[in-house]
Amino acid sequence: MFDLISRYHSQLLDAFWVTIKLTLSSALFALIIGTLVAAARVSPIPIARWAGSAYVNIIRNTPLTLIIVFCSLGLYTTLGLRLAAKGPNDLAQNNFRFAVLGLSVYTAAFVCESLRSGINTVPLGQAEAGRSLGLTFAQNMRLVVLPQAFRAVIAPLGSVFIALTKNSTIASAIGVGEAALLMAEMNENEAAALQVGAIFALGFVILTLPTGLFFGWLAKRFEVRR
Repeated sequence: MFDLISRYHSQLLDAFWVTIKLTLSSALFALIIGTLVAAARVSPIPIARWAGSAYVNIIRNTPLTLIIVFCSLGLYTTLGLRLAAKGPNDLAQNNFRFAVLGLSVYTAAFVCESLRSGINTVPLGQAEAGRSLGLTFAQNMRLVVLPQAFRAVIAPLGSVFIALTKNSTIASAIGVGEAALLMAEMNENEAAALQVGAIFALGFVILTLPTGLFFGWLAKRFEVRR
């Protein structure tokens, strides 16, 4: 195994760096989208609640592979939508950004549900107090409800982002040069499938274990005391 690591160390570092960039970029956009959808799901406007519920139910029941392939083949190949300017590496950049788009849209549904459970833990009287002070729905969410909701769901959000790290391997379906694509190439070139699998399993443990510990520490640090 160590011989394989020494021979492929530069490719391994590059592949896992792409995985890290995929995860961080997708986590940021998923957090933004998921927060907006969660706000829509508890909105006083019926059509907003319906749209948020439809988004979550459709996305959560659609395979991630299908979403990412649709982003590449549907939006790029069929509709001609580009997310990168033309250049020598435009195809790789497009694939990476479409993978981020697919991962963000998919993960946002789970972020939304985690955050909505946190919103339900906020005492109703606090939201009513905000409304009595003349706060609009958006101001009430931003200043009163969401800060408390985020504190209540730090640990569940950590689990969502750990799952996102592992789900990033689906990006190899559209040719993104992350860890899963390199693993497939190494399995084709090497007669040591168990060792190759062990290397990548170790790599993902190194990525996800600190994430779990960090979110666990955050959850205890910002725990809501009732």
